[in-house]
Amino acid sequence: MREVELAETGSVGGFFALRTEQPEGGAHLPLAEVYAQRPPAALGARVDRVAARLGAAERRVGASVAQLGLTARLWSVCLGSAALHGSFPDITPDTLHWDGRHTSPDDLWWSGSAARPGTADELRAAVRDGHLAPLAEALRRDGAVSARLLWGNVGSALAGAVRELARWSQAQGRPEVARRAADLARELFAHPDLAGTVRGPALRRTSCCLYYRCPGGSLCGDCVFDRPPTRPAAPA
Repeated sequence: MREVELAETGSVGGFFALRTEQPEGGAHLPLAEVYAQRPPAALGARVDRVAARLGAAERRVGASVAQLGLTARLWSVCLGSAALHGSFPDITPDTLHWDGRHTSPDDLWWSGSAARPGTADELRAAVRDGHLAPLAEALRRDGAVSARLLWGNVGSALAGAVRELARWSQAQGRPEVARRAADLARELFAHPDLAGTVRGPALRRTSCCLYYRCPGGSLCGDCVFDRPPTRPAAPA
């Protein structure tokens, strides 16, 4: 994958950027090791860090938000490249390195160079099968969090990447990029894991990431709820 192509994809926004040199001061691990929980603390530490930053009383909220952030990075990098260039970086879990202490673009570092054809089948194999399924399994081993919530986050992150590409394509006068992104997403949402996770032309999700349960938290723009659910009163 050429650097100039990665740079153009990164111009869409921070989540679309992918470094090809290890950032200074990083302790990046191959995501293959993170999913296998070697060392076991890497993924759990990210969940705890996010939960603490949000002030979340429930650890599953930290797991949800942490997963949503990494998932959005993976979809953005790959869908963005596919829509812009017809191919995307072959981000295998052993060539994509992650440091959960950092935010984009310093969280990810790719040591590979190969590209994959920018088709929905290739995107599904690289992102869903290669990363998102093992990430979900690792998070569920790490703590109690529902599969429906995690796959809802996957659908929401994919929809978010589509929206960002649509905004960029309008600003740049590149309508074909938005069309390709929407076409690819339509095929990706046909997979059983993602079918029904979003609905309507606005791609509004059908589940909730639980961010509203944080102190000062609110509903996300694509949340299934129109207002935060009322919590049961504490027993007297």
